[in-house]
Amino acid sequence: MAVYTKLSENKLEEFFSKYNLGKLLNYKEIKEGIENTNYFIQMEKGKFILTLYEKRVDEKDLPFFIGLMRNLFDKGFPSPEPIINKNGNYISEILKKKAAVVSFLDGNAKKTLSPNNCFEVGVNTAKLHLITKNLSVTRENKLSINSWRAIYNKVKKDCSTIHPDLPNVIERNLDEIEKTWPKKIPSGIIHADLFPDNIFFKGSKVSGIIDYYFSCYDFYAFEIAICLNALCFEGINENLSFNVTKAKKFIDGYSSIRKLTEEEKNSLKILCKGAAIRFLLTRVFDYLNLIEGAIVKIKDPLEYFKRLEFHDGVNNYNDYFF
Repeated sequence: MAVYTKLSENKLEEFFSKYNLGKLLNYKEIKEGIENTNYFIQMEKGKFILTLYEKRVDEKDLPFFIGLMRNLFDKGFPSPEPIINKNGNYISEILKKKAAVVSFLDGNAKKTLSPNNCFEVGVNTAKLHLITKNLSVTRENKLSINSWRAIYNKVKKDCSTIHPDLPNVIERNLDEIEKTWPKKIPSGIIHADLFPDNIFFKGSKVSGIIDYYFSCYDFYAFEIAICLNALCFEGINENLSFNVTKAKKFIDGYSSIRKLTEEEKNSLKILCKGAAIRFLLTRVFDYLNLIEGAIVKIKDPLEYFKRLEFHDGVNNYNDYFF
């Protein structure tokens, strides 16, 4: 979440007159994240999130994102509910930008997850994969392995300003990943951005999973690799460590709903390296291309530089959990 487009109270009141949600009572900009403009909205009929879709989001993908959230919510998954407007549409427009309103989810994101939190996230990740198994609509992963070389080429000449070894590390890992990336393992709809700030808890239970705007069709095990990178490292960059207990708890939770195949297990190291490269590259790009005037919290690319170092030392699947 972020704020690239400033909205006045009058503009918000005009926009929400298109919904059956009563009067606007309060609103607040949300600066976390990097993709779209987001506002917390309090109406007479409840709390909501307003999202304005910025340049990175293809308008053609919006029906998929909204349909996915609708499907998950209807199946009892802790996803936001998309809100329909008076014209019967989920997608509206404000300042010539597409926009949508979804329900606000109670709970809080945790900066650092406990092992038991990781178990709960594993359970919910597997549930998401099973719920979406029969969805008729799909979306390709536009930030898949097929995109990484092109992103790197855009930052190649400047990324050494972030760290002098960055070009060599990226090129070496990209070469390895492209040569050994799996071709046929179980696939389906994945969230693709399950970071702690997208996971809400009430007590020890997951109360909400938000931000589905990277969701796509890809390997289920790539989702697991993203989660291991996002949830199971801790400490400062200079002394980043991998918490094996958290990783094992995540896998235990996931496996209680859906068992991994041997092919998925054997692919995990290269998928973890791929997930690290994917987020390293997009963070480097955002770091070097900050939009002037945007209220946005840019995330540190070097967190994923350190993760790649860890994955280099892993021999196989078992090293992540024992």
